[in-house]
Amino acid sequence: MGKHNEFGKEGEQIAVDFLINKGYKIKYRNYRYLKAEIDVITQKGGILAIVEVRARSNDQIIPIAETITAKKIKLLVMAADHYVTEQNIDVEVRFDVITILKNSKIFKIEHLESAFYHF
Repeated sequence: MGKHNEFGKEGEQIAVDFLINKGYKIKYRNYRYLKAEIDVITQKGGILAIVEVRARSNDQIIPIAETITAKKIKLLVMAADHYVTEQNIDVEVRFDVITILKNSKIFKIEHLESAFYHF
């Protein structure tokens, strides 16, 4: 596994630990539907959060959250719709982004709630 993939998995675990510490219940990790993958599906109260995790070791070219394309958003929405339908749940769905920036051995975590909307 490449170093970027290893850091990506480490980043997802950091995000999961962060969410648990914030009172979220992890419902699913790496949910796949067709060509889409949701990193983390979590719930807190009546809100189901679909979480995209972005981890980088530098943020010099473009802010991490801005690397999420319209195509990626469309895939996340499709997979989220499938998950909610498949599980037959009736909750508010929110799309969050957790960014993790690693500078040497220090991690900076940012949780962007309702990072984008779908119609």
